[in-house]
Amino acid sequence: MNSNDVVPGERPGIADARALAERLAKADDAELAALLGRRRVPANANWHDFFDAAEALLAPESVARAVTELPRDALADLAAGTGPERLGLTDAAGVPYAPVRAALGTVLPDRTPPSEPAPAGDEATAHAAERAFTATSAVADLLLMTLRTPVTRVGTGAVGAADRRRMVQEEIVRDADDADDLVALAEAAGLVAASDRHWLATPAGADWIRESSGERWTRLVIALREALPAGVRTADGGWIDPALWLDAYPLDPSWPARAERWRRLMRLTGLVTEGDAALWDAEPAWATSLRRGGEPDTGALVTLLPHEVDKVFLQNDLTAISPGPLAPALDVRLQNIAVRESHAQASSYRFTEPSIAGAMSAGETAESILEFLSSLSLTGVPQPLEYLIHRIAERHGLVRVSQDARNGHTIVSSRDEGVLETIAVDQALRALGLVPVDGRTLRTRASREAVYWALADAKYPVVALDAEGGSETLDRHRLASEPAEPDAPSRYASLIQVLRAAHNGDADAAWLERELETAVRAKSVLEVDVALPDGSTRTFTLEATGLGGGRLRGRDRAADVERTLPVKSITSVRQA
Repeated sequence: MNSNDVVPGERPGIADARALAERLAKADDAELAALLGRRRVPANANWHDFFDAAEALLAPESVARAVTELPRDALADLAAGTGPERLGLTDAAGVPYAPVRAALGTVLPDRTPPSEPAPAGDEATAHAAERAFTATSAVADLLLMTLRTPVTRVGTGAVGAADRRRMVQEEIVRDADDADDLVALAEAAGLVAASDRHWLATPAGADWIRESSGERWTRLVIALREALPAGVRTADGGWIDPALWLDAYPLDPSWPARAERWRRLMRLTGLVTEGDAALWDAEPAWATSLRRGGEPDTGALVTLLPHEVDKVFLQNDLTAISPGPLAPALDVRLQNIAVRESHAQASSYRFTEPSIAGAMSAGETAESILEFLSSLSLTGVPQPLEYLIHRIAERHGLVRVSQDARNGHTIVSSRDEGVLETIAVDQALRALGLVPVDGRTLRTRASREAVYWALADAKYPVVALDAEGGSETLDRHRLASEPAEPDAPSRYASLIQVLRAAHNGDADAAWLERELETAVRAKSVLEVDVALPDGSTRTFTLEATGLGGGRLRGRDRAADVERTLPVKSITSVRQA
């Protein structure tokens, strides 16, 4: 069949659909899966062959969605037909298919012009450094809070109201409205991840909080750069002038709001300064190399950051005063033992019975706590604090949680029967289903970890025992699992298998059969050229009525009879 013939029931862009179908059939499975993923095709799409796939990909709504998501330079290249080949949108030479040209319209942007941000002045640079330090510290506080209790994520993707208030109370953010940007920054950097209705710290985030302030910031901004949308990235791995970001996705109506959020995250981390109508966003010196695809100039920033300290004043009123920002690793451990009461360049911490008991439940001992505080203190360990630690240590382990190896039940025991009686009637522990046994133990089907942490939260001096009866430290930190790499080939394997099975390698024959099926459904009148056994060709004018068994059936208008023609003998068809 002549591919240039006009066939009955021809739809707009039908020649493009056939060309695309042939290209799809020649693409390898990985390339096909990547295309289907980019175009957000359902894995259970009801496609029977590559022609179905091509028509669906070139449908107006599918094309409109695809071009809307293209960045400025891609749109400019696509419109000019000078860009790279884009499977699904262009032919092999990079020329867009007709439905794509229609979706692009007539007003399209030029390519992104060369542009450099203005260098920031001294005052703006100092303010940017302060914001970078504040944001980095706030992200660390967010991670510590998340390690204790996952942050609630509501249906819209925003932080839950209770956790907003908690972040304000703990001085992690100044205003509740800032909570979403802080979580977005941590998520973009891979330090927290969404899990169902919560945000959890990632393993990378748990490691990150123990780095120095300079290293924290460096890892934060490099990860932020890698998370930027492709439309604002450059070929060398950096980003374009932020003054041009609003035009990065000209056809996407949602982009301006997204661009503004990315700008806020860049300001939070000190990569751009606060701009105004005349000077949109200037650039501190430490951000220039990062913008150009290199490493950030951390030294230029660190010189403007507050000096970290590694000592505190321990006082008789059970508080600790840090005369400056405490080195991150020390701050993390101190917050596991004491409650931070104020957060500034000079922070204060208070030691309480629950905070020390919680540290012991997490694996600390009286000796390890006192050794740490002695190395940290400028004034030694005050006697009231030392007494409190020893007193709590004496009671720690009064309640023991173990597991019965025979049936997997969890056993709660204590040498103090009065404590067991209290636990048995404690309403806060009712959900555990603790059942008294012989007056000396309690038994439940709940897991050992669940029982242990429920007792710890209820302020009981609890210790976990391993299978040999020795004490064991349980890690409560619930970390997000490592994000699975999108496995597009696996996801689309069944669909691609269906498409491959329907492809016989003869594109002309497959296309002819498809168009005949369309003509039969539409009861179209065709002019059909048929090759006869003697080598000649005869033309029949038929009203197509059926197709099956490799034969086309139809009523011959001229002879007024039913004819059945072998499809393999048809050389071309056209609308009568």
